[in-house]
Amino acid sequence: MQQITPAQLPEWAASVAERQPVLLDVREGWECETASVSPTGLHFVHMPMQTIPARLDELDKVRPIACLCHHGGRSMQVAAFLAQHGFEVINVAGGIHAWSTQVDPSIPVY
Repeated sequence: MQQITPAQLPEWAASVAERQPVLLDVREGWECETASVSPTGLHFVHMPMQTIPARLDELDKVRPIACLCHHGGRSMQVAAFLAQHGFEVINVAGGIHAWSTQVDPSIPVY
């Protein structure tokens, strides 16, 4: 499974821009309310991890997906699941926590 840091995400998004990449946030709703990102060049989709199997048909296999969670563990599991189902997917290593420490310190750490 390919992993990228939050700082590398804009470059990745630009490299697949013609296919309208998705940032799939798999955290719980309260987590997204606490800390969230909306990076340029990525369509934001929120699907808590446990809802993904039932909502799989809502994701487009043509669009590359970057998975995001709190620290990277849940998103890695979701990325592996999506890859097994034919999606082009990467994991954002370190999750929203790394985003706050590496890219944008205004994003709350929780």
